[in-house]
Amino acid sequence: MKPMSTSHGKTALVTGANSGLGKAIAHALASTGWRVGLVARHRARGEAAVAEIQTSTDNADLHLFVADLADQSALRALAEQVLERFDRVHLLVNNAGTAFPARRLSPDGIECALAVNHLAPFLLTHLLLERLQSSAPARIVNVGTRIDTVMDFTDLNWERRPYRMMQAYGQSKLGNLHFTFELARRLQGSGVTVNCVFPGVFKSNLGGTDGAQGLFWKLVSVLVGWALPTADQAARRVLHVATAPEVDDVSGRYFGDRKTLKAPPQVLNPAANRRLWEISETLTGLSEDASALDVSNA
Repeated sequence: MKPMSTSHGKTALVTGANSGLGKAIAHALASTGWRVGLVARHRARGEAAVAEIQTSTDNADLHLFVADLADQSALRALAEQVLERFDRVHLLVNNAGTAFPARRLSPDGIECALAVNHLAPFLLTHLLLERLQSSAPARIVNVGTRIDTVMDFTDLNWERRPYRMMQAYGQSKLGNLHFTFELARRLQGSGVTVNCVFPGVFKSNLGGTDGAQGLFWKLVSVLVGWALPTADQAARRVLHVATAPEVDDVSGRYFGDRKTLKAPPQVLNPAANRRLWEISETLTGLSEDASALDVSNA
């Protein structure tokens, strides 16, 4: 199939777009005329999100892609479908994230929080990078978080330590920052920017009913849930980094609410960023796929 051109000018791909923050981001982009690819794990939920957004925005240029981001074979198939469907990709929002109350492994034998939260955006970005570069100016936005932790490079798969849900989640999300900073260095002068944004604490279904916030909200909703921002409000932070003209040439930053945040000390160490990059290449098989690593200033 020949890639489809868009009549709306720009094309975005948003992961985790069937609910919560991802859906709010997709809705906002669609409302301003973007062609939007929505990545969802469950087809029925994805179709429902597409239908809802189409109805409320009157934008029919929405495209559903279904993939389990914990499965690298599914990620590779997803990238092939995106490249077949879209001749340009101007924005990639790596939003999908999850947490697990107990250690579980992905189909590739990788601890699932690490697989979904870090390795999935690492792999998907690489597989779409050539299309992003040919569409420049283009932006990559990684949705991060703020948890005080460090990356244990010696036990990323939680084989040595007792598994702790929030520590595993925080460590995997710290990978988003390591990835952002190192990719920004490699993409200098390419016309593609990459930034990480913390959307703030908001009402979320992270991890589903048995995940981190699934359990957490049972308590929080009773205590302070009424006072927390909605996903639509949190999406404004992401949309600023994704679309604001003043961020056109900004790359390698960690944003909060339209302001740069101080990154954790480990992420400010270029050697640590390169170390996780190399480990991630090995875990995703990209070290054996030179065509996926064609980035500037590597």
